[in-house]
Parts: sequence; C-alpha cells; structure tokens
Amino acid sequence: MTRCVLLVNPRSGRGRNLHEARAVEDRLRDGGLDVTTRCPGSVHQARDEATAAVLAGIDVLTVMGGDGTVHLALQAVLGTATRLGVIPTGTGNDVARSLGVARASAVAAADVIVAGHTRRMDLGRIVTRTASTYFATVLATGFDSLVNERANAMSWPRGQSRYTLATLAQLRVFEPLSYSLELDGRTEHLEAMLVAVGNGPSYGGGLRMCEGAVLDDDRLDVVIIGPMSKPELLRVYPRLFRGTHVTHPAYRRERVSTVTVASAGIVAYADGERVGPLPLSVETIPAAVEVCVPARLAS
Repeated sequence: MTRCVLLVNPRSGRGRNLHEARAVEDRLRDGGLDVTTRCPGSVHQARDEATAAVLAGIDVLTVMGGDGTVHLALQAVLGTATRLGVIPTGTGNDVARSLGVARASAVAAADVIVAGHTRRMDLGRIVTRTASTYFATVLATGFDSLVNERANAMSWPRGQSRYTLATLAQLRVFEPLSYSLELDGRTEHLEAMLVAVGNGPSYGGGLRMCEGAVLDDDRLDVVIIGPMSKPELLRVYPRLFRGTHVTHPAYRRERVSTVTVASAGIVAYADGERVGPLPLSVETIPAAVEVCVPARLAS
C-alpha cells in the first residue's frame, strides 16, 4: 500500500484547511493510500515533520497549503524517492497552477494524487553568501520583491488585496534599480525595474512574469523589465496576468543555465518566501523532484 503523509498548514486557506483536511484525508484513504495526517503549529515544526516523513521512506509527501508550504516540502523531497503531492489552499498557488492541479477543490486535487500519475520537475538552486535553497516558481529581485517586503509588514488586509495595496504604495516611491548580471558567464550592467528568474511562468497568484517558462526544460528564464514611467508601469501591470507584457519594448527574456544577480539594498523572494539580500546566484537543477500531476501532463 502507498504510504502518504498529509502535511496540513493550519494557517493557510483563511482557516478552511483544518475543516477541509478531513475530506482530503478520506479521499486519499478511499483511493487506497495509507494516510498519516500532520498539522504542525509552526514553520519549524512543519520542516521537521516533512524531513522526518522523507527519512522514514514515505512514498508520497502531500502538502496542503500555499506556495510557501510547497517550498518547504521541496527542500525535504529533493534528491529522494519520495513523490510530492500538492493540495493548493493558499493565496497564490502558482506551483499547482503550473502543474495543472485543480485549485478550486481540495478533494479534486486529492484525486490527482490518488490517480498516481507523475512527472519530474526542475528546480532552481539559489546560492547566497551564507546558504542555499531551492525554488519551483519565480525568484523576485526588484520592484516585485520590494512589494513583498512591504506587504509582509502590513497586518491588513488579508489575501491578494494586501499585495495590490502594497504595489500601489511602493509605486509612489520606486525608481529604477542598478543591476549587475552574469548570464551563463556573460556580465552586464543595466538599469531595470526588476529582474525575475523563472523556473516556472508565474508567481503572486497568477502574475505571468516569466511567460513561456517550463518546469522541465532544464533552463531558467531571466526576465528583465527595463526602466519605464510610473503611469506606464500601472498600465502594463494588468497585462502580467495574461502574459501579454512580452510584447512591451521594456521586456527582455534570456534563457540560461546559471545567473548571478546583484543590486544594492534588494532582498530576494522565491516561491513567495524571503530568501535574503542580493547578490545571489541561481542554477537550474534538472528533473530534481517527482511530482503528482493530472494524467494529461504525466511523463
């Protein structure tokens, strides 16, 4: 029998998770999985639970939460035979979006895990002065990461509205940043609104900044948005949800295996989680983890 640990983030889903976890657990059991449910009370406990499950040789680590919970689980399953299942109940859910996993119904997402179809997914490996970590979606290092910093300092409102307000507030004071980039060994110095490094196409709840990025193509998509006026940035912003910003003259895309990003005073975020200050380097790790996906996307 397939052994599965269901790791539930009780703070995700605006309090719905604990209620929905029972239905997810029942669906996994009805599908023939031997399920153990864990509801850790802190990030530290969640990390310990994920690591313990993988060390015990569990077949599937299923996480119920947002991209931050998935990010935590990736660090545990990387380099192991444990498969990763995703029940998206967070605010952004961009990992699930990229994997084609249902986001409107936790039970429908559980059906993907029961079906047992998988594929290998690349990860990006971030190396800073003091540590390394891995991410699935997008690394933010500019206007977008400053918005994250501002949003994280806000206690109200909750959900996506907080990021919208943080975006408007940051826009009032933002000026283009000076970057130093090393793209597969080629160095450039430039001014930009942001530099994003995509393993997948979207972040922030469907902002398709790295439109065209694929989770298993062995490459990173480096997107550079050049200087533009604040009114122009406001006009371009809605196009990010459709991926149509790629035709804007300020947009540029490079596909690389490694990139180093430096800009004074900027803190990077990946999968919505705070990574630390620049400079940092990113490399692609091909086929790093096995993830549960719908049958149409299995390999």
